[in-house]
Amino acid sequence: MDEPGIRSSHLRKIPNLGAIAIFYSIAICASVFAFELFDLYKFLFASLVILLYIGVMDDIVVMRAYKKLIAQVIVSSLIVIGSDVRIRNFFGVMGIYEVNYYISVLFSIITFIILINAFNLIDGIDGLAGGYSVLCSAMFGISYFRLGSYNYPLVVLSVVIIGSVLAFLYYNLSNYRTNKIFMGDTGSMLLGFLLAFTSICFIDIFIDKDLPSVPRYHLQSAPAVAVAILILPIIDTLNVILIRLLNKKSPFDADKNHIHHKLLALNLTHRRSTFYILCYYLAIVGVTYYFRHMNVNLLLLMVLVMGFLGAYLPSLLLKFKQSQD
Repeated sequence: MDEPGIRSSHLRKIPNLGAIAIFYSIAICASVFAFELFDLYKFLFASLVILLYIGVMDDIVVMRAYKKLIAQVIVSSLIVIGSDVRIRNFFGVMGIYEVNYYISVLFSIITFIILINAFNLIDGIDGLAGGYSVLCSAMFGISYFRLGSYNYPLVVLSVVIIGSVLAFLYYNLSNYRTNKIFMGDTGSMLLGFLLAFTSICFIDIFIDKDLPSVPRYHLQSAPAVAVAILILPIIDTLNVILIRLLNKKSPFDADKNHIHHKLLALNLTHRRSTFYILCYYLAIVGVTYYFRHMNVNLLLLMVLVMGFLGAYLPSLLLKFKQSQD
């Protein structure tokens, strides 16, 4: 059970092991409808099992941060080195194109770890982490579908994530006292890992393949599009770390400077806060897709500016509201 604390927005104990059902639905449905997935990426299932075990242990007995970090490093290394899911090319970001294998491995592992923890940070109000993972999976799934039948296993994985999370959201957004549930750290780690996995696979699609049977596609701004889709956890993490450093606090200290906390300070409900956040960051993806043929560095800068604008907009609205009162 998740006990209410100083930073909690709930007032009673809530079950926090909803991610166990998410894991089983993803594991079983992906194995049945896209068994090729675990053949193409041999360490994917093992990584999910490790994250499930570590997450459940943390949700029950609260593990130390370094133990979770060690598990995340192991899982990220398995998928990057064992399954060769890594960022091989920067597409001209800061003038960098193809990168050295060892740099690629190191950068990809760090990316996995950052996204796993960043996704954990946005799981602060009802429906936000789940709703955002549904939108991200839908956008990646549609992209895989449009890019050819070779990506069929990834399309199925995206659909399975959407189905399992929608079932969870039915209970997470429930107002009833007897059947509300949280996904806990288990869910945020699993979904953060899967979205990092799908985003790196998305970028990799646009690199020329050596296989003659695989169609060749190239989108110079693929990294910027991937960042736009995952912009909420990225910006929220960067923003809170920046605020903590400016206040001369440890970047690991918990506080209420997250985007969803600022919206709650405007007296919005969880559902409305989630809805406004999702709509704003969905608009960023729409703008990014419209300008997808722009220079990748300019597009990436534009995405980050729009992301930070969304992070500080609630604070500006709160100050305006207080000045009016």
